[in-house]
Amino acid sequence: MKIDTSSYYPEVPGEGEYSLNKRETGLFEPANPSSEVSSVEMVSETVVTEEASFREVNRMEESKEPAPEPELPPTDGERFVTSVSHILSWVLVPLLMPVYGLMLAFGLSILEVAPMGMRLGFTLIVAGINVLIPMLLVVLLKKMGLVDDLGLNGRKERLIPYIISIVALVVTAIFMYYRGAPHWLVWFFGGGAVGGFVNMLINFRWKISAHAAGIAGVAALLVRIARDGNPHPSVLGWLIAVVILAGLLGSARVWLGRHTVWQVLAGFAVGFTSVILFS
Repeated sequence: MKIDTSSYYPEVPGEGEYSLNKRETGLFEPANPSSEVSSVEMVSETVVTEEASFREVNRMEESKEPAPEPELPPTDGERFVTSVSHILSWVLVPLLMPVYGLMLAFGLSILEVAPMGMRLGFTLIVAGINVLIPMLLVVLLKKMGLVDDLGLNGRKERLIPYIISIVALVVTAIFMYYRGAPHWLVWFFGGGAVGGFVNMLINFRWKISAHAAGIAGVAALLVRIARDGNPHPSVLGWLIAVVILAGLLGSARVWLGRHTVWQVLAGFAVGFTSVILFS
């Protein structure tokens, strides 16, 4: 006999389809099958959304750049190398190479017979043309705002100083020619002007090392003296010393971040080739 349980749970007005007396709306059954599907879909959408959010968070975390490591203060050894590099860069500045070359020519070639007064006079004239006048003009350019750094470390601010140096070397070569200097000495300055012109053209697109070109020109002069200048016996030792200085100078420019290794090597090639071919 079937027991009627409809009176166990009195009907409540307004209860509608959620009456406890109806099997289809019991305690554990949904009101209709579609509501179960909707609930499952909502749960699925929630899970998918949470997974997408989780992946997005992971992607953002992976794309974050790692925090830069704090820079350590330079060691005593690094400070020493930096100081030596600055000293080499200023002592062997390109403007002084014509003066150094002339001094070596007077001391290591047939020109050593020249009296001291003549040596001093020629050295002062060459220094005035190639060092004093260009330095004053560079200072003037800085005051005019055309140059930011007296060291001329920026590629774009080197054009006018290059022109000044080229003109100074050409004037020096003409002066030496009319004073009867040997052809290899005349073309030491002329070759330096050619090298400066090549550097200036390269400088429009690339920052080549003028320091390397200058000291390489001095090395080429010593090679010419050893071959054609009735050399002093110590010329080979001086040539070795200049080559070592050239290596130290190139390393100093790279250490200071002024040039790359290739820019230094290119400067050596231009300076040496220009002087050795034209002299």
